[in-house]
Amino acid sequence: MGRLIKNHLARLVVMSAGVYQIVAAISGLFWPKIFFDFFSRSLDPLVKPVPILQVLNLLIGFTMIAWEWPLGMIAGSALHRSIVARMVFLPVAVLASVLLYQAT
Repeated sequence: MGRLIKNHLARLVVMSAGVYQIVAAISGLFWPKIFFDFFSRSLDPLVKPVPILQVLNLLIGFTMIAWEWPLGMIAGSALHRSIVARMVFLPVAVLASVLLYQAT
């Protein structure tokens, strides 16, 4: 019973992180340069002329939500059941989120 609750809590945490990542990407599309502009300008090309990081975070956020709360065609597939695929994908999602946070 405890394992089931922990897995459910982990799914809820990942889904809430996906929603937050989507909201951050959308707000980054409208206000691309508010934070940390004085700190570093090395990530400016990924944010300002073409919103590469914002679109990437938007896609990753939707992927995270679709993976944890799947549609009928995705549920039960090998990719949906794979823990290894999630362990590879989630650090990439974290890296994209951190880059967006640092760049905007």
